[in-house]
Amino acid sequence: MSRNIKLIQAIKDKGKNIEAEMSFFDHLEVLRWHIIRSVIAIIVFAIIAFTFYDFVFEEVIMGPKNLDFWTYRMMCKVGHAFNLEGFCVEKIPFNLINTDLGGQFMLQINSSLLMAIAMGFPYLLFEVWLFIKPALTDVERKSAQGFVLYATLLFLVGALFGYYIVVPLSVNFLANVSLSDEIVNQITIDNYLSTIATLTLGCGIIFLLPILIFILSKLGIMTPQFMRASRRYAIVIILTIAAIITPTADIITLLTVSAPMFLLYELSIMVSANVKKKKDIAEQEFYNTK
Repeated sequence: MSRNIKLIQAIKDKGKNIEAEMSFFDHLEVLRWHIIRSVIAIIVFAIIAFTFYDFVFEEVIMGPKNLDFWTYRMMCKVGHAFNLEGFCVEKIPFNLINTDLGGQFMLQINSSLLMAIAMGFPYLLFEVWLFIKPALTDVERKSAQGFVLYATLLFLVGALFGYYIVVPLSVNFLANVSLSDEIVNQITIDNYLSTIATLTLGCGIIFLLPILIFILSKLGIMTPQFMRASRRYAIVIILTIAAIITPTADIITLLTVSAPMFLLYELSIMVSANVKKKKDIAEQEFYNTK
């Protein structure tokens, strides 16, 4: 009799394991299609960027190297308005060179892919949302409404800040550093593109901090009390990150990059506090109804 019971229990356990394995593979299949659609979207955007590459190269990639770039013109206007010397960018003394036989072709491919990632970022977020949405409760789905929109706006603002503020300040500073007249700046096009892409996309990702804090606060990992108590450490970390993503020794550039990050940290504290407040209200209502 006991053997039969053990056999029945073993069959039940085996059935549960098979069901769990099927569920796991079902999730893998769903994830696979999300990845496939994301890759297709990136390829489509890359083809668009490749088709209009003259504009991408002349206006986007080479923009921060040209003296008539929007940021340089605004700096000059500010300098004239407040009688500040040295605000007008008069020269960006470096030449771009290619050292590989297929370098210019790979430049076109790589820059098209980078443009595709930037343009397709909202769709990538949408695919992430579609993947995690079924695992959320109705309350969690309601609280996470607007995730794609808010994350896209923050990324867009960060990327624009990086491209129009951080990139030109860094390029101008580094290009005008001169230890000797005998040294001529010959910068490889790969290094130039890498610098622009890192600063632009890096700032875009950093501006997603409030979204990350919102998620961590929902999970109970991050609290506003902890963030307020850690403010002094956050200042050190922010300055370190700003120093890493801006390869300059210019204090103005460092402060220009770190200032929005400080504001983002304070905004993240407000986001975390709002999440905690809603949690406390929900818990109070739950216990009052019992």
